[in-house]
Amino acid sequence: MLVNSSAHMDALIRSEHEPPSFRPAVVRSMLDVFSSLTGGQSSSVPPEPRSLRQTGPSFPHKARGILQPLRPAMKQTLSELMRMSRICRMIFATCLGSFILVIFYFQSMFQPVMRRNPFMVEGCCRKGSRNALQELYNPTQPELSGAAVLHQARRDQVVDACRVYSASSRKRRVLTPGDLKHLVVDEDHELIYCYVPKVACTNWKRVMMVLTGRGKYSDPMEIPSNEAHIPSNLKTLNQYSIAEINHRLKNYLKFLFVREPFERLVSAYRNKFTLKYNSSFHKRFGTRIIRRYRKNATQDALLNGADVKFKEFIEYLVDPATQRDGLNEHWQTVYQLCHPCHIHYDMVGKYETLEEDANYLLQLVGVGDSLRFPTYAKSTRTTDAMTAQFFSNISTQQQIQLYQLYKLDFLMFNYSIPSYLRLQ
Repeated sequence: MLVNSSAHMDALIRSEHEPPSFRPAVVRSMLDVFSSLTGGQSSSVPPEPRSLRQTGPSFPHKARGILQPLRPAMKQTLSELMRMSRICRMIFATCLGSFILVIFYFQSMFQPVMRRNPFMVEGCCRKGSRNALQELYNPTQPELSGAAVLHQARRDQVVDACRVYSASSRKRRVLTPGDLKHLVVDEDHELIYCYVPKVACTNWKRVMMVLTGRGKYSDPMEIPSNEAHIPSNLKTLNQYSIAEINHRLKNYLKFLFVREPFERLVSAYRNKFTLKYNSSFHKRFGTRIIRRYRKNATQDALLNGADVKFKEFIEYLVDPATQRDGLNEHWQTVYQLCHPCHIHYDMVGKYETLEEDANYLLQLVGVGDSLRFPTYAKSTRTTDAMTAQFFSNISTQQQIQLYQLYKLDFLMFNYSIPSYLRLQ
């Protein structure tokens, strides 16, 4: 490919940029001498215009005789000079072609960077600017200083709880890429978000799609909820190599949002087992729960699993067989989903202060003026009073078992033991 390109460029150089008079002085004088000796022009060299040829006295007849033996040597010298000139032009053309190819290569490499999301124009990638991680730990904006103190206290709470748990537990494990499938990566803003189902994760996925969409989206609420949960729409940390994972865990701002554990549990039950449109959960989990824990179940209940009672759901959760099989992500503990004792999260947001914490994070990123976290319908939210009502029919033994299951989430995120629990 380069040979053809060089030959073509060589032809262009000879035809357009090198008139006959534009040759080195040494070659020009050799041509004049050779012309006077042979009495004509070389067949391989085009004649010069008369106005540009040198004029002067011709060689005497005797001089021609004396120089006759030199003709072969001079022809050879002239041929070598012309060949060298052609080789130089070919080398130049090759180098020029290679240089152009290199320019196109680097342009294609940096082109995606130049088409960044409009939300990051004022963000981390402007020369001399600070990224979100720097702004979190060393805020330059006075209005962010108070929030920085609050989030430092939340980080300290997680560290202290993990230290106590590690001291009392004999379990030691190392994370694998499979443990990181809940960590969503935003390369443009250097963010990692661990999503926890039933803690506004649909809206957070929408926001992450806006941040990573490179201009495809501008309003999170324009994104349908089912589209937000399509795995291919967001990249997760388990899709990277080990070296890339470690680099991002060290250098990106990592955050998650948590919720009072039993409120989250009741919210998951209401959403997955009391709404008719969640037939997939009814079939997958409801039929299993009814078969195991309901006496004299009807054939319709065994077939469709659409009327699971909360008490049956709790029996299913505290059953050792269920815990051996693993819990579904909608009622799995935050400890198991996001691994906060293995991954140092820079920011822990709370569902109870969702809008404030979310918009604080967007300010850190530098998109607070152009992107706001979506509001949610508080009328349908699972409250503490509603949770207490659901737990009123749960036995003391099951309440104790359930608290032990979610105890680490209570301790790490500073949630007190609910007043409605009977733990004695």
